[in-house]
Amino acid sequence: MSARSLFPSLFRPLSRLLLAVLSSATLFAVAPAAQAAPDHYTVTSKDGVRIAVEESGNPDGPAVILIHGLLGSRLDWDAQLQSPDLRRFRLISYDLRGHGLSDKPAGAEPYHDGRRWADDLDAVIRGAHAKRPVLVGWSLGGVVISNYLAAYGDGDIGGAVYVDGVVELKPEQLVSHPEVYRDMTSPELRTHLDGERRFLALCFHRQPDAALFERLLANAAMASWDMQRAVPGMTVAAAEGLSRARVPLLFIQGGRDALVDTPATLARARALNPRIASKLYEESGHAPFIEEPERFNRDLADFVGSLPAAQP
Repeated sequence: MSARSLFPSLFRPLSRLLLAVLSSATLFAVAPAAQAAPDHYTVTSKDGVRIAVEESGNPDGPAVILIHGLLGSRLDWDAQLQSPDLRRFRLISYDLRGHGLSDKPAGAEPYHDGRRWADDLDAVIRGAHAKRPVLVGWSLGGVVISNYLAAYGDGDIGGAVYVDGVVELKPEQLVSHPEVYRDMTSPELRTHLDGERRFLALCFHRQPDAALFERLLANAAMASWDMQRAVPGMTVAAAEGLSRARVPLLFIQGGRDALVDTPATLARARALNPRIASKLYEESGHAPFIEEPERFNRDLADFVGSLPAAQP
């Protein structure tokens, strides 16, 4: 007599379980553009600084490299990394030098030369083996893109998006907050942290919820003080980088930006490169990708999808 005939009540549920497992395996095997679990690794820049990188989304999709701003980290892009509109892309984010989990070398020298930040981005592109990625830079991330374009040209990228990006660190393109920047670099801890908090509040017209703001503040507290002191004097090669770019460039600006002067910034950018396209988010401040994430994600998806490298 067989085991099946002796224990029919046991074999029936086992058969159903096996069928369910096989069905699930078949479903996952045929699912299009499967979204990979986040992958974390480091790359090393030319001067030895190690850069922390994270990947998510569709590993076979068009590559998008997300570059955060001053006092941030790759966590700033959570609303993009979790977006249904962007999951078909290969999303690569990294922590700038002096930020997040990337190295924080001491002194001003590792931060003052804008070429070093460009070298970091090049190390990410090469370390990720990203084919003609779209670069997306928020605030200081715009400076990184411009310095990259000046140093490496645009032959290895498909396009670039400046998100309230700084074009040049010049008073006429920025909104003055001398007391905030003074406190951010104070050697007194309480004053320093209060300065970070005020700077972050200035990033938003639509303030984020408490949990998100606390995470952003924790990002800021991790940032190198030496870096913060050096960045205002950082070399910016926008005049060379933006003017030589021939790939599509999109500027997304908040109409209520309290840190970057939007009209002056767009005027300077277009003077350097008349081919620049722009979108104005009238009710956003300095961070439209956080303040209006659904709209931003759709606009980014449309931009990336319109490029030749993204076509099937």
